Amino acid sequence: MQTNKSNSSSRRDFLGKIAAGAAALGTVSIAPFEAQAEQFFLPDDHADPEAWFNKIKGKHRIVFDATQPHELMPFAWPKVFLLTNEATGTPGKDCSVVVVLRHDAIPYAFQSDLWEKYKLGELFKAHDPATKQPATFNPFWKPKEDYKIPGVGAVPIAINQLQDNGVMFCVCNMAITVYSAVAADMMKMDAETVKKEWIAGILPNVQLVPSGVWALGRAQEKGCTYCFAG
Repeated sequence: MQTNKSNSSSRRDFLGKIAAGAAALGTVSIAPFEAQAEQFFLPDDHADPEAWFNKIKGKHRIVFDATQPHELMPFAWPKVFLLTNEATGTPGKDCSVVVVLRHDAIPYAFQSDLWEKYKLGELFKAHDPATKQPATFNPFWKPKEDYKIPGVGAVPIAINQLQDNGVMFCVCNMAITVYSAVAADMMKMDAETVKKEWIAGILPNVQLVPSGVWALGRAQEKGCTYCFAG
């Protein structure tokens, strides 16, 4: 994990490069560039995402790109990948699976109290698989019972269960920045306060990353095959 000092140093170095580039282009003011760049930095108390991606070491590697609620798919497919690799001779512990929660799929990275307070099921059109109504809690975090897949039966595909199988989850900071501001505006709240609350409510062992597309690029650089997951 990077220290606050090293994070701050990286921030200054990055902004310095932006400033130099803007000056070279004859830009009158670099303030807008600095303001936008700051949105990409993670809070100092969050783990270094570059180091997190170094955990990808499996024989077979895949990254699932979850951009929106898509029934069970963002969670069923990682389990199917593990099960079918086991069936063909590669234990799950020898595979690396990454799930990138970005765009409209980010609420799955949050604790249930945020779903209730901010009506995330309605905001993101994320339904409770049991009732088919907008979810008032995170349906894929410690559910009361396993979900059933037709033709297969009950399968443990909750985020906590997949994490126990070694599946790595991350969530997009840029999407959190945008949607927390939207929610704040709808509820007449302070955007920065809402963003901090959402980040504080990220589920255990879910990595915050600068952006989902950044994460997809890093995963593929580490040898992961890309799979769209809705």
